[in-house]
Parts: sequence; structure tokens; C-alpha cells
Amino acid sequence: MTGYGITGHINLAAGTAPLVDRALRDLLAGVAADELVGYSCLAAGADAIFARVVLDLGGRLVVLLPSADYAESRVGAAYRTTFDHLLAAADDVRVMPYPRASRDAYAAANENLIAAADVLFAVWDGRPDDNRGSTAEAVTRARAAGKQVHVVWPRGAARA
Repeated sequence: MTGYGITGHINLAAGTAPLVDRALRDLLAGVAADELVGYSCLAAGADAIFARVVLDLGGRLVVLLPSADYAESRVGAAYRTTFDHLLAAADDVRVMPYPRASRDAYAAANENLIAAADVLFAVWDGRPDDNRGSTAEAVTRARAAGKQVHVVWPRGAARA
């Protein structure tokens, strides 16, 4: 069984979600449902798109929440119904040992995701970012750990 993780931008421009969805489905096309395990922190944007793709393909979803208050403090009203649906559909939910969402909590969630996944998909425009817990940092750490990393930034994709 191969574990696939996701990191990526939250703020995707209108029209980018279907492009990312198609790219992820193409990358996972040859994976049998019973061999597919997806790891996601369930942030809006890339994480949610990936979680939906994993579930649509019949895979198992493992959610890694950065903190105990993540849903209440970081999930906006516009995304809350989708978040709750994806969380309820997960086979396993793991909460990092942080009471409040923070850069350290995001970094811990990324570290757990990288440790669990064999392959990391990064919905990333390639721009560097020194923020702890960022997409750029996750890509750097995954590569340093020898993980296979696929940068997913389809033609026409943009950040909002």
C-alpha cells in the first residue's frame, strides 16, 4: 500500500480547482482503490481537492489536524460544510498535540504527513517561502527525506 500526501496553496484562483482536480486524478489513475491511502491536513484549497479525489477513487483518507482548535479557529464559514463532510468521511483523524493553531502546529502536521506518505503531491506555484509549515518548506523537507515529490501546477493555475 502506498501513502500519498498533499501540501499546497489554500488561496487558489477561480478556475484552478478543476485543473488541480484533473491533474491529481491523472497522477492517481493507476492506483487501485484498496492500495490508495491519502494523507491531508484538510485545509481549504489543495488539501480539500486532494481529499475529495482520494474519496472519489475509493481510497482511504487519513486526516492530520494541526491543532485541537483547528476547525473552530481556522475553518471559515464558506468552507465549513465541506470540511465537516471530508472529516466525517475520513478513516482516521489524528490531531497534533497543539491546543491552538500556529506555525509550529502546521509544521508538526507537515512532518507527520511527510513521515506517513511515500509520495507527496505539492500544489505549488514554486515560489520560495520561509514560513514554518508552508508548502515550500514541506517540499524541501520531503525531498530531504528522500520522498518522491510531484509538483502539481497545471497550465492556467493561479493563486487568488
